[in-house]
Amino acid sequence: MLWEIDLHPRAGLPDLDADGVANDVIALRLAQKVRVASSRGYLVQGPDLSPERIERLARELFADTVAEDYQLGQVSDANLAAPPERISAGDRTQLVQVLLKPGVMDPVAQSAEAAVRDFGWEVDAVRTLRKYWIADASAEEVRAISTKLLANDAIEQVVVGPLPFDRLQSGSDYQFQLKTVAIRDLDAAGLARLSKEGQLYLQPAEMETIQRYFIELGREPTDIELETVAQTWSEHCSHKTLAGRIAYRDEHGERQFENMLKETIFAATQELRRRWGDDDWCVSVFKDNAGIVRFDDDFNVAFKVETHNHPSALEPYGGANTGIGGVIRDTIGTGLGAKPICNTDVFCFAPPDTPVEELPTGVLHPKLVMRGVVEGVRDYGNRMGIPTVNGAVYFDRRYLGNPLVYCGNVGLIPRDKSFKEPLPGDLIVAVGGRTGRDGIHGATFSSAELTHESESLSGGAVQIGNAIEEKKVLDVLLEARDRNLFTAMTDCGAGGFSSAVGEMGEKIGAEVHLDKAPVKYAGLSYTELWISESQERMVLSVPEAKWAELHQLCASEGVEATAIGRFEPTGRLVLKYNGNVVGDMPMSFLHDGRPPVVRQAAFTAKPNVPLSPLRGLPHQGEGAGGTLLTVTDSLLAVLGSLNVASKESIVRQYDHEVQGGSAIKPLVGIQCDGPGDAAVVRPVLSSRRGVVISCGMNPRYGDFDPYHMAASAIDEAVRNCVAVGADPARIAILDNFCWGDCERSETLGALVRAAIACHDLSLILETPFISGKDSLNNEFSYFDAAGQKQTIAIPSSLLISAMGQVADVAHCVTMDLKRAGNLLYLVGATKDELGGSHYALVNNLVGGAVPTVEGLRAKATFAAMHRAIREGLVAACHDLSEGGLAAAAAEMAFAGGFGVEVQLDAVPTDEGSLSTTARLFSESNTRFLCEVSSELAAVFERQFPGLPVAKIGVVTEAKQVKINSGSETLIDAGSEQLKEAWQRPLRY
Repeated sequence: MLWEIDLHPRAGLPDLDADGVANDVIALRLAQKVRVASSRGYLVQGPDLSPERIERLARELFADTVAEDYQLGQVSDANLAAPPERISAGDRTQLVQVLLKPGVMDPVAQSAEAAVRDFGWEVDAVRTLRKYWIADASAEEVRAISTKLLANDAIEQVVVGPLPFDRLQSGSDYQFQLKTVAIRDLDAAGLARLSKEGQLYLQPAEMETIQRYFIELGREPTDIELETVAQTWSEHCSHKTLAGRIAYRDEHGERQFENMLKETIFAATQELRRRWGDDDWCVSVFKDNAGIVRFDDDFNVAFKVETHNHPSALEPYGGANTGIGGVIRDTIGTGLGAKPICNTDVFCFAPPDTPVEELPTGVLHPKLVMRGVVEGVRDYGNRMGIPTVNGAVYFDRRYLGNPLVYCGNVGLIPRDKSFKEPLPGDLIVAVGGRTGRDGIHGATFSSAELTHESESLSGGAVQIGNAIEEKKVLDVLLEARDRNLFTAMTDCGAGGFSSAVGEMGEKIGAEVHLDKAPVKYAGLSYTELWISESQERMVLSVPEAKWAELHQLCASEGVEATAIGRFEPTGRLVLKYNGNVVGDMPMSFLHDGRPPVVRQAAFTAKPNVPLSPLRGLPHQGEGAGGTLLTVTDSLLAVLGSLNVASKESIVRQYDHEVQGGSAIKPLVGIQCDGPGDAAVVRPVLSSRRGVVISCGMNPRYGDFDPYHMAASAIDEAVRNCVAVGADPARIAILDNFCWGDCERSETLGALVRAAIACHDLSLILETPFISGKDSLNNEFSYFDAAGQKQTIAIPSSLLISAMGQVADVAHCVTMDLKRAGNLLYLVGATKDELGGSHYALVNNLVGGAVPTVEGLRAKATFAAMHRAIREGLVAACHDLSEGGLAAAAAEMAFAGGFGVEVQLDAVPTDEGSLSTTARLFSESNTRFLCEVSSELAAVFERQFPGLPVAKIGVVTEAKQVKINSGSETLIDAGSEQLKEAWQRPLRY
């Protein structure tokens, strides 16, 4: 019997979901007038469920009876379709019901099933649904509201009116049939068609290599063998572009890379480790799920940042939700298991005020993407009890069809648990969530360009996460780790079992019995079981003698653990289903058989042009006479620009206090709403030693030169760490390259140039890379009204994440001003570097010089800044980045509740003559604005021998930001006025 339980806001309480929908309908121009009511509900099916039991479940389990009323009945009950009183007036009311598609992960329903069974009653299935009654809108408008706002076709179905079924389908049993793929006789066009239509997304040379292999074997591949090769050789899993052969050409000549990553970023870290010898503090780099560095005598720390861009473009909540869940599993699966201690996230969106009529077909509105992504990361981290402590949000129209979602996690791991090694004879054990059709082709899908058809063709690439399940898995695995119950572990992420087992068994061999894998529902084929990317699953290598104890431990915590095979010392991957061999391949072909492809890469330096107005477009920064904004208005505009503006509406959604170790929060200052430079966390609560987390990124610089963009990102990430007190000699960094189509030589050339910069600056600063990730093909193609194909490529986007350390968190500082009368010092040289600046953005200017990094001086400056903070000479410190000196001074003032008076003539420069505009708004690197008491000023200055440093102002009691040039006052604005300009744009 199928029951429905609907939950409505109680009389007199607001219907927040409905109000949000109504506001979005008007904002997105989906209708001119609308009234909405909503409810959430459950469909519950089971043989033991009488009306009395359903009423009890509604009252005691499903409803929050303080805020909600419940209504229950059979699905066919007409009363369940009647509109609530708030919109019952009028005859133009339509019911829209939204449900997840069959097979899509429904964590709430999964938890509800378990809870019903806790009552002692049998239940067949539970599904969640949402209902909306929409009044005063036409049928056409309701369709638009349903498809563009209420539901995402990648994972959800919409029913207008009553539900057309009276029972929930749970799937039918799978009928085994071994499938082969005819590949041996295909010509080039046939191979290309198979690659695309089969969602393999392999290169022609790769398809030809597979074809030759099976011709030599004298048979066709099975479907699972072909899928396994595609997963293993995918860009996501093998990084074949960055780690491949590249012929590179720029203004310095030609250079051949055999393995570009190995010869740039990896090489820098290896050189540093050789240089340090016995003082090497790197533990494990570029060979596990996360990089590991030494922390103290007992623990190491691991750090990993991942991308989840394509799934987040299709289904923002699920994509981001599983993005953060996946990177948490990366950390858990590092060594023999790290405990997650904090999360980070960085997002790149198109502007949220993008007009609806400018959206290409198949593109979700940026406002909806932004909301879904933030909620996805928020819910997963908060529910697992992991603080989200650092991040950033960037806006650019070029992210319209392809948002970027970077998610990171830091973990604490005992020093003696930092390495792993699966052993021959160990059981292959799957722990955690069950397998469904979630994420089929997710790894290969990430290698494809997004198009207007991606939502319908690749919806299976989207997964939905279950943070509660992952928390249970985490807890049980840490206990199993401490009992030494397994020899190795990895997460089951991209490629599912295919990737996890394939990687763990690469040097040994493996035999897998796919029919033993626990499933969410019946009907999965052996190939679906193998490549599904269902979430919350880990794969362990377990000695047979330890299996019974591990199984019992997992069962005691309600976590499933199933032995699905064994690591056999055959050097082969053998896949079986009900005793039938469905796949049999040598590990050597999977991991070493991919053909080397020499890609062409070229970079042509752009000529330097003076900063000048951008013609042919509306000038947001020009007045009626075409003149530039005044300096005060420019400062207000910079503070209110989306990249600089406060992200408080996002930050407040994250729990950054859980686990009790957050020493410096994301927001700081007298009202805890100022923009902190970096977060500081104490991972061991009995110790005062801290981990510092920061990031650096500015895609706009890449429009000038990707080398300087990469160098600036590294400088900013390190600078942010140092600004709170981190020791620059103990900062490790991660790279995350998000690029467009690297089959184009100029796009690949930009990537190579950025990697060379990473190599160069890493060596100079002695800042090792310990992990990284790339995400290519971040482009969106569609056909315009004229039928012409258009492509939106993201700007070349390199995120640098930094993890530093402090010996004592009590020595850290924040950016908010502390006391009137203290002095302001500017550390670092200001140059005429307004290219790509936010001043140029708000004034619609192009050209200019992009910020550069002088590596040796940067290293010396960071060391001196650290000494000054460690010695207690600095009351407040803020790095200068977006918006330059003017923005930094304003932020420090309003965060601390004070004012400042600054004299621009005192700003240290490398150039005798520097314009007032450059002194105010240049975004030159390696600069800090520091608050120092007058009593310590002389000692502070002595920390910077031979380095540019100067006293430029004073902290004032009046909440006023005054910036002078000689006797002329250029800016005289109230701190509260500046703060309002900064907070208003993204205040939701």
